[in-house]
Amino acid sequence: MAEGTQHREEIDPVLVIIPTYNERENLTPLLERLHATLPQVHVLVVDDGSPDGTGEIADKLATADERIHVLHRTEKAGLGAAYIAGFRWGLGRDYRTLVEMDADGSHAPEDLPRILDALEGADLVIGSRYVAGGAVVNWPLSRQFISRGANLYSRFAIGMGVNDNTAGFRAYRREVLEKLALDDVASTGYCFQIDLTWRTVQQGFEVVEVPITFTDREVGESKMSGAIMGEAALKVAQWGLQRRLGQLRRLLGR
Repeated sequence: MAEGTQHREEIDPVLVIIPTYNERENLTPLLERLHATLPQVHVLVVDDGSPDGTGEIADKLATADERIHVLHRTEKAGLGAAYIAGFRWGLGRDYRTLVEMDADGSHAPEDLPRILDALEGADLVIGSRYVAGGAVVNWPLSRQFISRGANLYSRFAIGMGVNDNTAGFRAYRREVLEKLALDDVASTGYCFQIDLTWRTVQQGFEVVEVPITFTDREVGESKMSGAIMGEAALKVAQWGLQRRLGQLRRLLGR
């Protein structure tokens, strides 16, 4: 039996959620790699009205393959909103595991079996660049500095023992997403990943990191922007302040 195809009763069926915006050249090869690695998983493409026709390509793929589904949204409303919509779609069906994966090929589908294996003993598994065995390929030093800095900053401000809070390759058990207050999640950019990690930890769920190799996209343009980084810096500072005020109130109440 091929690696990754064994039955996992507790976490099957699996839905991989892939948000897209102008990813027409990346989507088909990514799904081919994913299903070559894990033939049994289903995919939900959440397309934010891509002007390059990504949504139409996703529809054609879905018509030909019952494992592929498409959720069309009318505007580009951010990564967080796309994932929340995907989570709600998956939770409305019988999927027991919901996976986040980028459409640009930076997340290797070949790493997903190890993430799912780790989920058998955890509630959230993060594909981490910053644990032993993790790696980043083809990123300029400036991007690596920003990414590592953001993770160190969030760990210090919020007090989480997670090395890669901003990672976007991760698998949740449905029970976690059912417990989180998804209606209260307002983060739209990559801050969304920090937000959900923090909420998961706050609820007492078990978080495990598995090393992955992150490879920068070869086709298309990065969605990272100054506004996205600014949102993350501001929100993390707010959460850190809330955490410290809570600690102070508990201390004064004793």
